[in-house]
Amino acid sequence: MAKSLVIVESPAKASTINKILGKNFTVSSSMGHIMDLPKSKMGIDTEKGFTPEYIMIPGKKKIIDALKKEAAGKDNIYLATDPDREGEAISWHLANLFGKKKTIYRIAFHEITRTAIEAAISKPGNIDMNMVDAQQTRRILDRLVGYSISPLLWRKVGRGLSAGRVQSVAVRLVVDRESEIRVFVPVEYWEMEAELKKKNIENSRFIAKLDKVDDKKADLKNNDESVKTVNELEKAAFTVAGVEKKEKRKYSQPPFTTSKLQQEAFYKLRFQAIKTMRVAQQLYEGLPIGSEGNVGLITYMRTDAVRVSKDSQDSARKYILERYGSEFAPSMPNVYKAKKRAQEAHEAIRPALPLRDPDSIKEFLTLDQYKLYTLIWNRFVSSQMTPAVFNTISVEIKAGRCIFKAQGSQKVFAGFSIVYQENEEEKEEDRLLPSLETGEILDLIKLDPSQHFTKPPPRYSDASLVKALEEDGIGRPSTYAPIIQTIIARNYVKRKEGYFHPSELGIVVTDLLMKSFPKILDLEFTAKMEEKLDEIEEGRQKSEEVLKKFYEPFQKNVEYAKLNMRKVKGEAVKTSEICEKCGKPMVIKWGRLGRFLSCSDFPNCRFAKPIPTGVKCPEPDCGGMLIERRSKGGRHFYGCSNYPKCHHISRRLPSQSEEDNGIEGEDA
Repeated sequence: MAKSLVIVESPAKASTINKILGKNFTVSSSMGHIMDLPKSKMGIDTEKGFTPEYIMIPGKKKIIDALKKEAAGKDNIYLATDPDREGEAISWHLANLFGKKKTIYRIAFHEITRTAIEAAISKPGNIDMNMVDAQQTRRILDRLVGYSISPLLWRKVGRGLSAGRVQSVAVRLVVDRESEIRVFVPVEYWEMEAELKKKNIENSRFIAKLDKVDDKKADLKNNDESVKTVNELEKAAFTVAGVEKKEKRKYSQPPFTTSKLQQEAFYKLRFQAIKTMRVAQQLYEGLPIGSEGNVGLITYMRTDAVRVSKDSQDSARKYILERYGSEFAPSMPNVYKAKKRAQEAHEAIRPALPLRDPDSIKEFLTLDQYKLYTLIWNRFVSSQMTPAVFNTISVEIKAGRCIFKAQGSQKVFAGFSIVYQENEEEKEEDRLLPSLETGEILDLIKLDPSQHFTKPPPRYSDASLVKALEEDGIGRPSTYAPIIQTIIARNYVKRKEGYFHPSELGIVVTDLLMKSFPKILDLEFTAKMEEKLDEIEEGRQKSEEVLKKFYEPFQKNVEYAKLNMRKVKGEAVKTSEICEKCGKPMVIKWGRLGRFLSCSDFPNCRFAKPIPTGVKCPEPDCGGMLIERRSKGGRHFYGCSNYPKCHHISRRLPSQSEEDNGIEGEDA
């Protein structure tokens, strides 16, 4: 019997697959990439077709030596890295490592189950060089941008700053939203509700909202208009002008794509995007489930597809019929339309075995794993169920020159919502109205005018930023969570109360880049570049042509910026503060973490400190001021200026809400 070596990225994945394949297979892990561009230089030969210079990643020699040793004496090598561009590139580097002396196959699967693994082994393929080219082109683009712009920021703002092709666009989204909020001017408006009831029936009370005045949309601008309308209505008769009854069907949503999983995990579980992906990775690679050993629980979690296999549909249907009955199972499986350019070779995120319900394996999972698996399982099973059905009623009530509207609904069949509840449904449930007929005159109990003000657009959260990135075509499923993590780690964006605020540094750097590199920060340009990468993967574009078309104008921008970009680093604002070491005045300067106080006699005196917040330390008899600090992990907190004499720290200033933001994750 032939002996074979299977190489995956992680030990957890290796353990799960090893249990499936048996003694004739050795399964080892590469621990991710083994080769990359050097950190010490650009590593791209722009004169020779943008050829990358790959080197062994520092610290990977032992792993590479171990893989070579494992390969010795093996008849076949199967490269089983993740089924995406990144995985294809890892396989390519591994294949180059072994050379042509070995029989090397590429196998891909979207779930780590016996059926999927055995099917992949039985029909091995070759490395898809179009996918490799697409990944390599992205890597080269990111390196060209990062290693050209970052040195500029060192000279113009502060040492250690960096710029990223896609991350800088994400920061721009946050900065632009903050600008909208700052210039927003609230506009007053009034709404009005009428509490009504049927004549002589006390328990028939209901609420109707003012909808129209003089056949135009109601637009009460101030208290005077509201009072005038109330005075008119108190003399008017409230008559039912029309009653419309309908049956409304609410259809289930497709199973999760990566972005939708990140959004729902934020809204329902309060998970940050990076945490969602970390836990999903654990579920995909496999977890020990009692006597079964390591078991892969979900399909691959980086996908923009909504397609699912026929086997999984059949399994879901079997579960639905047994658990809920035939009325909950559609006559034909539900099929969902993919968005443009979705990777239809992939599946949506679903349970690897739909019949393995969450409670049956709860004892083997951590709480986070159980929560996320339940969310994925519920969403998938509900996607294969019949619609929820509501009886709705819409009533128009005429009162003088005004029209009020009342709406009610009652769920008459739960359908998919028995498994997966959506926020919109929860609002629609059981809003009952009394039986009303056209021409019926109602009793007015009271009028309730209320003042409101228009609100600025909300700041981005993990969920809404991921949604914006997806809708604008910025990045791809595998990049959303790393983008967020990167812009926080670089101190361009801060997470406060679960929402993203641009730092002063983020605002300044974005302004500089917008003026010198408008295309790099242009949403449409970035989205089109993603499309070109897709076309390279599909074999419809050549990598060198895309890179050349990008690089020539980009280089002109770099040369222009060297001469014309504003040098924030050289700007110093005088203060009344005195240097604690030499007694000279302190000035405000810019650095890689933002503004800070520096001695004006630098470099002769190198004393520097953070800018105080103006809030006194809460500790009794301390006398210090709270200053904003940043941990090694990028987390912001407030500490006393008298440290190390005073060790007071807090997550937020005393003037801010003391409520926990409820967002789980490393940066919460």
